[in-house]
Amino acid sequence: MKTGRRILAVAGMLLAAGAVARPATAEPGPKLYHAAPRGSGEACAPARPCSLATAQRKVRQVLAEGMGRDIEVRLAGGTYTLDTPLTLGAADSGEGGHTVTWTAEPGARPVLSGAEAITGWRASAHGRWTAEVPDGVTPRQLFVGGVRAVRARGEACAAAVCHTTKNGMTGATATGIAAWARPAAAEAVIRVRWRNYHCRIAGVAGDLLTFAQPCWANSSSGTGRTGPAWDTTAVDSSRYTGVSYFENAVELLDRPGEFAWDPDARTVTYLPRPGQDMRRAAAVTPSAEHLVVLDAAHDVRLSGLTFSYAAYHQPDTDEGYAGTQAGLTLTGATGPVDHAGRYYTKPAAAVTVRGGRDVAVDHAVFTRLGGAGLIFESGTKDSAVTHSTFTDLSSGAVYAGDTDPSPPAALAGEHNTVAYNTISRVGVEYTDAVGIWAGYEAGLTVDHNSLDHLPYSGISVGWGWNQPEAQKSVLRDNKVTNNRITDAMLVEYGQHDGSAIYTQGAQPATVISGNYVDRSAYGNTERDGNGVYLDEQSSYILVEHNVITRVGYKWVSNWAGYGIENTVRGNWTDTGAPPLSGRGSTMVDNHTGLDLLPAEALGVAAAAGAHPGHEPVERLRPDFARPGTATQSSTSGTAAAALGNDGDTTTDARTLAEPGAWWQVDLGSSRRIGQVEIWNDASMSTADFDVQISGSADFADATTVHVTGRARRPTLVDTDAEGRYVRITLPGTGRVGLAEVSVHR
Repeated sequence: MKTGRRILAVAGMLLAAGAVARPATAEPGPKLYHAAPRGSGEACAPARPCSLATAQRKVRQVLAEGMGRDIEVRLAGGTYTLDTPLTLGAADSGEGGHTVTWTAEPGARPVLSGAEAITGWRASAHGRWTAEVPDGVTPRQLFVGGVRAVRARGEACAAAVCHTTKNGMTGATATGIAAWARPAAAEAVIRVRWRNYHCRIAGVAGDLLTFAQPCWANSSSGTGRTGPAWDTTAVDSSRYTGVSYFENAVELLDRPGEFAWDPDARTVTYLPRPGQDMRRAAAVTPSAEHLVVLDAAHDVRLSGLTFSYAAYHQPDTDEGYAGTQAGLTLTGATGPVDHAGRYYTKPAAAVTVRGGRDVAVDHAVFTRLGGAGLIFESGTKDSAVTHSTFTDLSSGAVYAGDTDPSPPAALAGEHNTVAYNTISRVGVEYTDAVGIWAGYEAGLTVDHNSLDHLPYSGISVGWGWNQPEAQKSVLRDNKVTNNRITDAMLVEYGQHDGSAIYTQGAQPATVISGNYVDRSAYGNTERDGNGVYLDEQSSYILVEHNVITRVGYKWVSNWAGYGIENTVRGNWTDTGAPPLSGRGSTMVDNHTGLDLLPAEALGVAAAAGAHPGHEPVERLRPDFARPGTATQSSTSGTAAAALGNDGDTTTDARTLAEPGAWWQVDLGSSRRIGQVEIWNDASMSTADFDVQISGSADFADATTVHVTGRARRPTLVDTDAEGRYVRITLPGTGRVGLAEVSVHR
């Protein structure tokens, strides 16, 4: 195929130049083989398709004899249920500039599936239905009619009740777990900052819960293997605030769409959603862990295929899921002391490419997966995933590269591409996972992807946390360009310290440009969540011409002094940020504190993503408070009133703690006000407050809306009032602290 393109290109140039030459001999079309879900025989012809295994054997025979042209295996529509993966290696690879393609028949939608059907449902108590599960199958996920069910889960348990140590956790009595019939089937799900942990209960003794090993040990501090030495995000750390929920117990099964798996009885119990009839519904669970594995394959293309219902078995073992960052975990009971994450384990993926060269995956669909979508690893080079869709994945969408900062040349990831993909609703189960992760990659291109509905970061490139063993690496020349990232770091998932675009490590000649970011950690309960986060040792990176709006904290963050020589220029944002910290790092010619995006910025935003010009750009709204005059009842230190409407959510206005504390803005004239946007300060000072709108300075005619609980970043208060003055005030005693107040029509 590649040789053919070169011949045609040369011929075209000669003709364009008026050269007279004999027509080039046309290269023969591809050799075709046809497969079908129930294919049989040896013909592999359109009317008599064969199986995938037979097609692979026939392809290998042709390759062994000398290829001479491209080869295509065309898959008819339908579901190809796999117990073991389709494994492609050197013997399945193209030669002499030709490519072996596994693709869909024209107009067909072939699905490679790892599903196991769950049948024989019978009605049980409380509206539930129960079915036996085949031997060897562990239904960690259940899909009914193609819709993901939820593992039955309970409420959160605060650290004061569920107190953790290296040996386990209290709270068995208060949570009711001590009275459960089979507590050892259940898991604790814990989120600590950027980490997520899933460990199965091993036993109950009085009020004490113990957990499967090595999951609990690997989730705890002091192993010498859990992150940097300064890391305080283990389950027994000071940053642990409690269990997010316990899951997978029949005692917790109380909401339609939930299920519970009983490993002793080997049954699954499900509470149907309205309208579901379990006598007819198709219920499946992911069983096979991998669907396609390419091991040392080259010049291979997968095109137009759907990959669904692949499993991820590790979390069901005693290893559990000891999350470290971005969907990687710590595994094994022992291992070398390491603070740079060199020995962390990636999740299982539907498609894995190990040591690949010129491997292309395009126009594929990855959906309803128990793990990740696609992995490029072990020195995969010059390979790409493009024009594909990833949705409803338990883990992340794409993983590129590995965690060794200085691999042998053969194991270095180089010149790979992730472009024009649509990624939505990933990290459904393992909420520390990211949309696109890259470890130590060089020459990586992440371009024109659309990512949305992400529990943690969107795109993450680099590794190592500035640890000595990671300070010099192969990272360089990476491009994160023209991506659209909306609704990252969704606050309901409780993951923190991330960003829409996140980097680590020194990456000379790396560029982050032309991206559109809207809503990262928007509505957070703390000062957290960034647009572009140059974390840890991130160095030598250019951030330019990005549009970044509605982020929970900084539109760009370069906080570490050892993240050096970064340049941030020519970006557009609706807020401000402190200066970059590292030596030689600069911020120049940025357009900050905007309440309207100029035409050039709107053009950049519209051109970003997998479908340029066809995805909406959410415009900013004029802010009546910005030019107004702010005052407050008193001032705490240097936190002046004017910092509450300065267009910068990283600066704070704050009063003293006093009865009836207030902050207000005079808009200068009466306005019709439809919404007041309130950003709490860094200390989350403002809670249980009133928003008042008045036409007079004495607020005698004020319209008042009460807000219960702490203000978020932001809290949006809808109003329908006319007024010149807007006041945030406490009915009782306390402080009013505000990073920003915006007033909109």
